[in-house]
Amino acid sequence: MRWDEFLVLWCAVWGVVALTGYGMSLAGVTKAQRTVLLTGRIEQVREPRHGGSRSGGIWVVVSYRDPASGQKVTVTNDGERGETITSAWEGREIGVSHPRGRPHAYRFSSTPEEPGRGLGWPIFAVFLVYVGLVVLAAVCWGWPWALIGSGGPLAVVAAVHLPGAVRAKNRRIERLASMDTVRGRVVAVLKDVKANQDDGDTSITITPVLSFTTREGTAVTAHCASNIPNPARAYGRDVTVHYPSADPAGFTLDRAAEHRSAEQGVTLHVLFVVVLAATAVAGMAML
Repeated sequence: MRWDEFLVLWCAVWGVVALTGYGMSLAGVTKAQRTVLLTGRIEQVREPRHGGSRSGGIWVVVSYRDPASGQKVTVTNDGERGETITSAWEGREIGVSHPRGRPHAYRFSSTPEEPGRGLGWPIFAVFLVYVGLVVLAAVCWGWPWALIGSGGPLAVVAAVHLPGAVRAKNRRIERLASMDTVRGRVVAVLKDVKANQDDGDTSITITPVLSFTTREGTAVTAHCASNIPNPARAYGRDVTVHYPSADPAGFTLDRAAEHRSAEQGVTLHVLFVVVLAATAVAGMAML
């Protein structure tokens, strides 16, 4: 099979996958559409044990209302239960979901989820069709078409999303400026050791656990993976915590670093647009 024939087959197969996915979404039978989405509330939080593992996240007890019976259901996050809960306080709302008819297979998410259409895989399949078409154009018409095909459309997509990225950056900076400040304390340092069976090396992950009380009186327990110097020896250390009053999970220990990160994110987005556009222009110049 020649390269062009293989690429045509590639595009055809992934095109069928994409059409099947979109058809299932229209019919309302995707996994996301068959998932029951609920809002749970944390009722209990257990402080992690110093020297323990971060696996499983912060242990919590969550309650939610069963839509079928109207009864209150209480569950915990023991075992593999979706997203790891890394910030918890009593009264926090989180997402709870389970397949239709299987409430025992519940899973958590950090925030309540909106109903989805299950278009993740179909969109990925469309992207693979796009990649195949770009390579096919390069094989049939010359490699400059690969520069045009990869740079041009992606530059347009990135440019369309640039204003949204700027607005998100501005909202992030405004949120940083309006944060409240309180004192917190490192109440535990978690240690996870992972051995690589291929080369025998081991990797160690250190995760400090922070506890602080908001001005509204909410006691927050959270993993803190950044902005703590010498985290392995941070147990018992007092720190300054900045947090948005609407969502203490968005706390930071270094507002200046978060501000720089927001600015750098937009800068990288602009550079990405410029590089992609330049790639497309270079391809057109070489035709």
